[in-house]
Amino acid sequence: MKQAHQITPAMVLLLAAASGLIVANLYYAQPLVGPISKAIGLDAGAAGLIVTLTQVGYCLGLAFIVPLGDLLENRRLTVTLLGATAVALLGAALASNVATFLAAAFFIGLCSAAAQVLVPFAAHLSAPERRGQTVGTVMSGLLLGIMLARPFSSLVTDVLGWHAIFFLSTSAIAMLAVVLHLRLPQRRPEGGYRYGALLASMWTLLRTTPVLRRRAAYQACMFGAFSLFWTTVPLVLASPAFGLSQTGIAIFALLGVAGAIASPIAGKRADQGKSRSTTLWALLAAVAAFGAPLILHGGRDFMLVLLVLCGIVLDMGASANLVVGQRAIFALGAEARSRLNGLYISIFFAGGAFGSSLGAWTWAHYGWNGVLLAGLAFPLAALLVFATERAPNAPTS
Repeated sequence: MKQAHQITPAMVLLLAAASGLIVANLYYAQPLVGPISKAIGLDAGAAGLIVTLTQVGYCLGLAFIVPLGDLLENRRLTVTLLGATAVALLGAALASNVATFLAAAFFIGLCSAAAQVLVPFAAHLSAPERRGQTVGTVMSGLLLGIMLARPFSSLVTDVLGWHAIFFLSTSAIAMLAVVLHLRLPQRRPEGGYRYGALLASMWTLLRTTPVLRRRAAYQACMFGAFSLFWTTVPLVLASPAFGLSQTGIAIFALLGVAGAIASPIAGKRADQGKSRSTTLWALLAAVAAFGAPLILHGGRDFMLVLLVLCGIVLDMGASANLVVGQRAIFALGAEARSRLNGLYISIFFAGGAFGSSLGAWTWAHYGWNGVLLAGLAFPLAALLVFATERAPNAPTS
């Protein structure tokens, strides 16, 4: 089914808000591991499963559910996934034992892959000359969901307890399913794949699409740096060097949200043929974010302001590079967009998972300077890959 390539500003904002609300479900539990573990009787040594199973579910959703966007009618697929997400969230809210909560956490992650059905949907609805800007705006909403979820869940838990955030999200996702059912147009993919062949084709796409491999490598490094920073900086802020409360840490995270403004700007630059230069400054922004605290030193207040600025700059670089990458892979053809997007997101989420685990381990063994050096290695590695890209033949230029 061909699209008229018309998407209104209101529809772009709806898709952005929907993506943010959905992906936020992956992050609500991260700052609540302690109280949730205590409430459901989960051993402290296994508390990381609360976050890990959600991420595992999401990665499996990217691999096995998102490709269905190239096979099934997209609106029905999205609404069905949102209904299942609402059920899983309600299960987490009502859970009183380990098995129930961990099962709910897994299915929250699995079904939240709906967010990555909506992003290529937005690309399908957009005219080619505005596709990057549209995707950038939708990704701004998604990134805001990632950045706001943790401070929001912390603040709600302080007031109402940890169950409340899952009840609230259940209601929000159920209402979102109704709104998208009423407002989204139908989109039936043209491909004639069977599901097994669809999944098998993903390896072929990865093997034969150098643009996908290159853009995924860049963003895996950037998301690794992003995850490392935001996993460890709350530990730094709570340490005696800064002594911030949970509310103070939540406010710090909220300030970092300003970095999401880079997404639509980067998308517009990509539409103008400036993807290569935008990629370069995004990677350099991440280098600066980790390099500045290593070089500059001062009192508590100076360092706190510096960390805020570094968080914003890092978020700008990560979001800009993400959008430029999606603009590049969505230009490869409509018939494989959902599969390409699933591969792209799953690869860079693997980089993010590595960054999170490396950050916590490095903080425990080598302190904050060790974390900064480890974080710096990610964008430097991406710059090495970038140096091999020849400008005249670069598909994203």
